[in-house]
Amino acid sequence: MPTASMTVNGKAVSGEVESRTLLVQFIRDKLGLTGTHVGCDTSQCGACVVHVNGKSVKSCTLLAVQAEGAKVTTIEGLANGGDLHPMQAAFRENHGLQCGFCTPGMVMSALDLVQQIPDPNEQQVREWLEGNICRCTGYQNIVKAIQAGAKAMRS
Repeated sequence: MPTASMTVNGKAVSGEVESRTLLVQFIRDKLGLTGTHVGCDTSQCGACVVHVNGKSVKSCTLLAVQAEGAKVTTIEGLANGGDLHPMQAAFRENHGLQCGFCTPGMVMSALDLVQQIPDPNEQQVREWLEGNICRCTGYQNIVKAIQAGAKAMRS
């Protein structure tokens, strides 16, 4: 069996995997990091978004062996000890979540957006989130949370 070795949330990890093991399965099942969710099995919902080498990726579309040597960041890798990342805090403060299932993917996607567009307007946020589905909200508070998180990150 092949071995997948990468850095996840700043820690070197390695594990034997079947060649067809998805990155999301490796993260959840082998590493026990269950903040990354699987919502659709078709790569449409965005609940599984993580960062691979600084870019948001749907981890259900990438094999674990394809992430060999990569730097992977999951939702668990954002907080600094007991302090939430500013984007996580903005989601909490602006009620950018309801059930929370899509939230990790939304936050990870939002961080990639803000890296590319530090002060996104509402239309840019909505367009960026086209690959992330929330079944609970009308997205208004998610958009507000992302803009507030972006502002906090600029400060």
